[in-house]
Amino acid sequence: MMLYNERAEFILQQLQLQSAVKVNDLSQLLRVSVDTVRRDLKAMEQQGLVKCLRGGACLPESLVSSANFKGREVINSEQKRQAARKALPLMQEGDIIAINSGTTNTILAQEMLAISARITVLTNNFAAAGILMQNPAIRLVFIGGRLDPLEQSTYGAACEAAFSQYFPDKCFLSINAVNYQDGYTDFRLDEIPVIQQLAAASRQVIAVMDSSKLGKCSKRKALAPEQVDLLLMDDAVTEEIRAKYAEKGFRIE
Repeated sequence: MMLYNERAEFILQQLQLQSAVKVNDLSQLLRVSVDTVRRDLKAMEQQGLVKCLRGGACLPESLVSSANFKGREVINSEQKRQAARKALPLMQEGDIIAINSGTTNTILAQEMLAISARITVLTNNFAAAGILMQNPAIRLVFIGGRLDPLEQSTYGAACEAAFSQYFPDKCFLSINAVNYQDGYTDFRLDEIPVIQQLAAASRQVIAVMDSSKLGKCSKRKALAPEQVDLLLMDDAVTEEIRAKYAEKGFRIE
């Protein structure tokens, strides 16, 4: 019989795959009683590892979805930077690249100061735009629209209409949450139409997310797994988790 620590690790792995787990399912997978699973979940909740629900559990509500832009920028910043660096080799001479709003893409913009390839960048992320304008190799097109001062970005009909004039070679999308049941979800309701438009128009769709967003489900669906060609994450994602996501159509690098 597995020890508590082993069962807890297994439960956390399941929660990296889906947004919630059920007591009965865990009982069968772990081959232990329902009461044992309930005790494990309660102990894990006391440790801050899970949040117990009726009949199951989920990961605790992420601070990412409740903090403002500046607060989110410092959460998991090194993991975001590690994921962002993986995007740089994908940017090639002559590319038209689109990046949306979000703290991960602001960190990506910081990393893009080092690139020498001459590219065009379209963005509604004015925090990122303020950084990218420092690189003379980058031709910057800022997409206007209605201003969201908290998200440091633009949105709305004018923003979407301006983006619709382009067919980017690649788009790099900052998205709030992903799990293999619900796909890609986000709490920024005004940003979701931008995400969807860029995904539909771009030749290659790349999500850039830190690993804390795995297994999470946010407020509204943004994209299905098949709408994203590649998911860039930090190296905290285990090979086992990558393989399980691959079975569901996710390519994580």
